[in-house]
Amino acid sequence: MDELETSLEKAKASYTENDIQVLEGLEAVRKRPGMYIGSTSARGLHHLVWEIVDNGIDEALAGYADTIDVTIEPDNIIRVEDNGRGMPVEIHHKTGISTVETIFTVLHAGGKFGGGAYKVSGGLHGVGASVVNALSTWLEVTVKKDGKLYQCRFENGGKVAQPLHVIGDCDPSDHGSTVRFKADSTIFTETTSYDADILKDRLKQLAFLNKGIKILFHDNRGETSDDETYFYQGGIKEYVQFLNANKTPITSEIFCCEGVEVGDETGYKVLIEVALQYNDTYNTSIYSFCNNIHTVEGGYHEDGFRMALNRVINAYAKEKGVIKKDEDTLQGEDVREGLTAIISVKHPNPQYEGQTKTKLGNSEVRKMVSTMFGREFARFLAEHPDEGKAILDKATLAYKARLAAKKARELTRRKNVLEISSLPGKLADCHSKDASISEIYIVEGDSAGGSAKLGRDSNFQAILPLRGKILNVEKANLHRIYDNKEIASMITAFGCGIGDEMDMNKLRYHKIIIMTDADVDGSHIRTLLLTFLYRYFKPVIEQGYVYCALPPLYKIWNAKRTDYAYSDEQLDLLKQEFGEAKYDIQRYKGLGEMDPDQLWETTMDPKTRTLKRVSIDDAIEADQVLSMLMGDEVEPRKNFIVQNAHYVQNLDF
Repeated sequence: MDELETSLEKAKASYTENDIQVLEGLEAVRKRPGMYIGSTSARGLHHLVWEIVDNGIDEALAGYADTIDVTIEPDNIIRVEDNGRGMPVEIHHKTGISTVETIFTVLHAGGKFGGGAYKVSGGLHGVGASVVNALSTWLEVTVKKDGKLYQCRFENGGKVAQPLHVIGDCDPSDHGSTVRFKADSTIFTETTSYDADILKDRLKQLAFLNKGIKILFHDNRGETSDDETYFYQGGIKEYVQFLNANKTPITSEIFCCEGVEVGDETGYKVLIEVALQYNDTYNTSIYSFCNNIHTVEGGYHEDGFRMALNRVINAYAKEKGVIKKDEDTLQGEDVREGLTAIISVKHPNPQYEGQTKTKLGNSEVRKMVSTMFGREFARFLAEHPDEGKAILDKATLAYKARLAAKKARELTRRKNVLEISSLPGKLADCHSKDASISEIYIVEGDSAGGSAKLGRDSNFQAILPLRGKILNVEKANLHRIYDNKEIASMITAFGCGIGDEMDMNKLRYHKIIIMTDADVDGSHIRTLLLTFLYRYFKPVIEQGYVYCALPPLYKIWNAKRTDYAYSDEQLDLLKQEFGEAKYDIQRYKGLGEMDPDQLWETTMDPKTRTLKRVSIDDAIEADQVLSMLMGDEVEPRKNFIVQNAHYVQNLDF
């Protein structure tokens, strides 16, 4: 921490009204909230919390706070308290009102626009506090500063209800800020109820990324409080350990390095932290962050890491005689197999780009990360020969498997759109070549596949029946995956390649629909398919192209009407609607029990079917869950079943 404190040149002397610069007003926020928080769905609701929490994190990054307390109070009121310096209470020279009121009523008023109060910051760079205020029914700020307790209150979307005033005294050594607010239900019409798990996951992540900061969480909405404390002195080193908890590491040591690099042209000082450990899986889990923001699309910091990793391991392999000819050079996919890594940078002026604005665009960071990480990782390998040998052995096996998979890949690659013979024989393709309207149903079993083929609309619906359960890709390398006929059929049918060779422009269907029986075996097959898609076709999920069909559980009918129920609750309601009339009920044990017309009407007709889109809200959590459910470690999976068994009401075996 000493180097971090020195490198970031803490601005302890300055956090007054002069550090808060005003750029523009607040009028547009309530009209177009999506422009500021992404959406007014549950995701946008939780974003309000992050904006206030980020202000506390910024205080901690500047060296003035070490504890942040987040509470969900009854009626879904959020309370966030930090023990930082306390927001400035002086009258602002431009607005003529208190600086606290300025922060919460003027868009782009904050200490992150050149005032010198912060060297690095996350969040939306100053718009956060005022946006949260604008989208709240009411918001209250309490400041402890210089022995006084100050408070102000806003209502009806940011209007000042009580100007900043002194409400009492406090210990002169006590300091900090508290924000309480209630989200506006007229803005967040979908829900104003917070998901405690979402908040806890992000708060835990923030604690990992900012070592030494204690983050407390309380959910006081129930009869008993749900309390958590997140504190990780080891920072991202402990993060890697946490991510590998359900995997078997092949190295006992977790590599971790930290340093400050200065940009050649920009002169910016950037704090860089990298931690990694290899495990015995075949998957790569690399997660990068800039100023605590998860850069989902990567960026120059991740590019620099990948370059250095490849360079250093190849140099080490040549030094140890593993690589003797240039053609034996290990590729990026070889050296990344089984890798779990965290890259975190703190940048004073981050620039984001990409489809979701989560890709770091500061080009100077690539060289900085490559230089610092490359130097330290080379030293680690030299000083830890056992770890070095284990990493080399892992990469060499991946190299051999890649060469074997290359031959198998040629058999599954679709050479030309016109070469229909190259498509799987079991595939009943659709007539349309327009991917945007084309669908492919991945169907469990030949019987259901036959009904689906007869019941479909062949203009835009393709059917690919699968026989039995596919390979669990969590426990298999790429060579075995290509050898699996069912998986090879899917790869060929999709037409976009796989892994590093994937080209989303060649994807033949923009709806990939998993259609399995509504029983335990069907759920298992669906999980295996989702594991395969997540590990090897993640962009397809990220772009919203993967769905799960929802077939009915029951058919209820008499001479006058026929209905379908998709749950026991819905069946009970239908029974009431039929009333005293006689009726019959059929419990579907599988898709194969439906004739083509029934399957079309209930599960395939776009006008009447129900599809669940598969999304990845948190790739890190998804990675952990898949490793736990589908990996080699039995104990974590057993614990999960024990903890969640009470949620299962009935099972069909």
